[in-house]
Amino acid sequence: MELRTLRYFVAVAEELHFGRAAARLHMSQPPLSRAIKRLETEVGVTLLDRSSAGVSLTPAGTVLLDEARALLDQADRARVRVAAVAGAVTLTVGFLGDTTDPGATRLARAYHHRHPHVEVRIRETDLTDPTCGLHAGLVDIALTRGPFDETGLTVHELRVDPVGALLRADDPLARSNSLKLADLADRRWFRFPEGTDPLWQSYWSGGEPREGPVVRAVQECVQAVLWNGTVGMTLVGHVPGEGLAVVPLIDMPPSRVVAAWHKGDPNPLIRSFVRIATAAYRAPDSHNR
Repeated sequence: MELRTLRYFVAVAEELHFGRAAARLHMSQPPLSRAIKRLETEVGVTLLDRSSAGVSLTPAGTVLLDEARALLDQADRARVRVAAVAGAVTLTVGFLGDTTDPGATRLARAYHHRHPHVEVRIRETDLTDPTCGLHAGLVDIALTRGPFDETGLTVHELRVDPVGALLRADDPLARSNSLKLADLADRRWFRFPEGTDPLWQSYWSGGEPREGPVVRAVQECVQAVLWNGTVGMTLVGHVPGEGLAVVPLIDMPPSRVVAAWHKGDPNPLIRSFVRIATAAYRAPDSHNR
């Protein structure tokens, strides 16, 4: 069994959906389906039950999932140990000002446990650079949020979070159970400086041009709301702080937490990082703040 085929199987087994697994692997669905069928032929058993209700693991598939994870983990460790001997023992990770995320905390703990001899350098960036220095070549991998210009990058989704309007607690709209973007159409929004990635800017302004104060950091957004009654968007799960309220926006797509790195980067530290991050961010309480 090739490691690549095992990675394909693990993705399908974890997603229980060929389409989502293909998207996660950045490939089309037909070759993925063919690879899984070849694997089943090779091992001589059915690994996945496919029906109109979806995909589920057979008992044999459950056993192979455990074994495949162990084998891939061992392969990643071997690559990292070889890299360490060659002197490649540093990984620079970019964060978009959200290092308190429980998923990131779990990731740090698990990555250190797996690779105790790797020095991880953290570069925290403000809201004007959603790639956290990737396009500028300042980091090896970024833990950030989409959308942004993905040219030359591989982007792997870790989680999605619902978003809401950030308002002063005494704002009349703060008493609403939910809002739509149209409810905020005539309000001043905080916005990002000229030159900020246009996809990122558009998402956080609800797809419309806005007027309002220019901000660069989360605290500047908060203060713009407190001092000026500005509105903007934040994560529904975030505790807004005294004097503030968050009301869910029912017509906004959720915010995607992603890992991003340079396409084709052969660094084994990155592959291991992404595997560990996928597990860390999918833990049940990783979105509770």
